[in-house]
Amino acid sequence: MKIFWTPQTRERAGARRRGRRPQPAAQRDSRPLGRKLKAWSRQLTAAALALATVMILLTAHAAEGSFIRYAEFNVPYAALDRALADDLECEGAVCWIDVLSILAAKYGGEWKRYHPADMDAVLEKLHAGTSVEDLTDGLQYYGYFRQVYGAVLDGFVGWHLQELKDDRWEARYGLRVFSPLAEGYWYNHFDDFGASRSYGYRRRHLGHDMMGSVGTPVTAVETGVVEALGWNQYGGWRVGIRSLDGKRYYYYAHLRKDHPYAEGLTEGQRVMAGDVIGYLGQTGYSHTENVNGIQTPHLHYGLELVFDESQKESNNEIWVDLYAITQLLDRHRATVHAEGKEYVREYDFLLYTPS
Repeated sequence: MKIFWTPQTRERAGARRRGRRPQPAAQRDSRPLGRKLKAWSRQLTAAALALATVMILLTAHAAEGSFIRYAEFNVPYAALDRALADDLECEGAVCWIDVLSILAAKYGGEWKRYHPADMDAVLEKLHAGTSVEDLTDGLQYYGYFRQVYGAVLDGFVGWHLQELKDDRWEARYGLRVFSPLAEGYWYNHFDDFGASRSYGYRRRHLGHDMMGSVGTPVTAVETGVVEALGWNQYGGWRVGIRSLDGKRYYYYAHLRKDHPYAEGLTEGQRVMAGDVIGYLGQTGYSHTENVNGIQTPHLHYGLELVFDESQKESNNEIWVDLYAITQLLDRHRATVHAEGKEYVREYDFLLYTPS
């Protein structure tokens, strides 16, 4: 007798050989769909909860009518890079912070939804003459995102005077912030914001680590005033610098044993973006001063947003994930040279406002 095999009979025979009972076709066909429906349901639930959380936080802020108590900066590097390139090309005629804030309001802060075509559409309208006010009409939370993103990025771009090799000065429109590590020195990094830390007590890592060589010159990211200087059992030798508008507090930690700071650095001193302020090391994790308690040499630097002075040292501090910003700043690193045991910047830099 000749046997004709269909796909179904082949599957049932194979199932018997493998020792499992064949399933009815209707049951088999319904299972993939059921799994998909369950997966979709979980995704929709997670998205709804995330959106609800954002809305609750934003509504609370609006109701309080005082200052922002919660903020998250999760703009990806690709969006930062594209918006910045357009701002530089048009010399600020279209502000990159406005563009990013518009998209954040459209996405409800969910930057996983970002697509370059969305930014292109916003840029096209703004360059064609549509005002920010018209473009944001009906975007309920644009104002919130503009405040948050402005607090992070307001000091990053603008006019400045740059010293050139032949001792001339040139007025430029561009980045007014620098990478925290000087040009020509290697480093490795990854997005470690929020990772667990356990020394002293269990907590989240609220900064960005840049692994490098001991002695690498550390430079000020932004022009500001030295607000903190000295030993901290967690950060070792550290420096805190406040931006001139008071909204950003930069924290640099684990500086070099025996020679942590640039010569003459003092509290209350004004430093320019790109000035050498100290040297990379591995101090900290010790009650005793000047101890290398960190295994891997690295710079820990952080950015705290300050909307009100009551937030500065509190249980509700707002720290920013700097991974994407660090990638952005890598293109702008200060050139330095040695003078004895110290390193100083090669070319001076001054803030400038065109008349």
